[in-house]
Parts: sequence; structure tokens; C-alpha cells
Amino acid sequence: MSYAIVGFGKIGQALAHAFARKNIEVTVASRRQPEELAPLARAVGPTVVARSLQDALGAATIILAVPFGEHREIAKVLSSWKGKTVIDAMNSFPVPPEELDGLLSSAFVAKSFTGAKLVKGFNHLVAAILATDPVVEGGHRVVFLSSDDEDAIDPVADLAKQLGFAPVKLGKLNEGGALVHARGRSWGPLIFQDLFKKGQ
Repeated sequence: MSYAIVGFGKIGQALAHAFARKNIEVTVASRRQPEELAPLARAVGPTVVARSLQDALGAATIILAVPFGEHREIAKVLSSWKGKTVIDAMNSFPVPPEELDGLLSSAFVAKSFTGAKLVKGFNHLVAAILATDPVVEGGHRVVFLSSDDEDAIDPVADLAKQLGFAPVKLGKLNEGGALVHARGRSWGPLIFQDLFKKGQ
């Protein structure tokens, strides 16, 4: 399985640290040229490789960690997203609900990535916490996952476990998934909750 993180700000770098900690290769890309990102990537770890956006989008699983307003530009880079899994680690706060056609932000994002399997995940923790080792005192830090594509969550849950997290599946986006979505100027009740699960 190949992985890419698109967006190399605080959240993107935090996720890159999670991959590096487990020696899992991941490509990182952003609006900046790969040679600009390369020193930052190398500083995170040897398995974190900066590439062009086009090259990064060749990965099978892509984590979106860009500012919310940029996702549509990312979506335009590929003519087809069929067969890819897109993990939405973004938050739309404080975008007004009317700008999202009344949808939850991940459902709105999914419209741009036609053919992809979209999973909401890794978005509820602040970067400083997300960057730290998720295994603490025998417990694993929880990450919440939700998707309208039933067979999409399991591979993302497996990735979360590989990274040391404890995945908790919330079901469909508009069901349990609503708990980790920002709505206008309010946060979902599970956002910022730093929870641990004993064992895996």
C-alpha cells in the first residue's frame, strides 16, 4: 500500500511524524516545490519523502491536510480518482453551512473527488497532540473514522493501528461522523477530545 500526505503544515507534519515513528514510507507534497519541502521531510525521518503534487497523488491512499478551501484545486490535478482512498483530515471551521450546500464538510469534499472512497479521520486532534507518540501507559490514542463507503473504513483503521492509534468507527458521515465535524462556527463534540483505549 502506498501513502501520501498532501499539505505539509502543522497537521501534515504531525501525520508525517506518525509514519516516521513506525518506519512506514510516505510521500509528502504541498503547493511548495518538493525541493523546498525536502529539508523538512528529511528532518522528520528517512521514510518521509517530498515529491511533486502530481507524483504524490499516485499513491493509493491520500491524506488531505490542506486548508479546507484548497481541496477543490487538489481534486482537479487528477482526471479520475477511481480506486483511491482519500482521508479527509481537514476541518471546515468557520465556513458557513450554506457554503457547503447544507452538507457536512466531508460529504461536500467527496463531491470533488468523484470515484474515490472518502473517509473522515485524523481531524479531531490538534497538531501538537497528533505529532506525539500515540502509545501512552499501555493505552492507544483514539482516532475517529467515518465514511459513507462501508468498505473504505477497514483499510484506514488498519493504517491507524499500524501508526499506533486506536481507531473508533463512527459509521456514516451524517450519523456518528457528525460528531467530528465543524458546523459553521461550532465544533463537533468529539473534536479536541484526547481519548485513549486500553489494548488495541
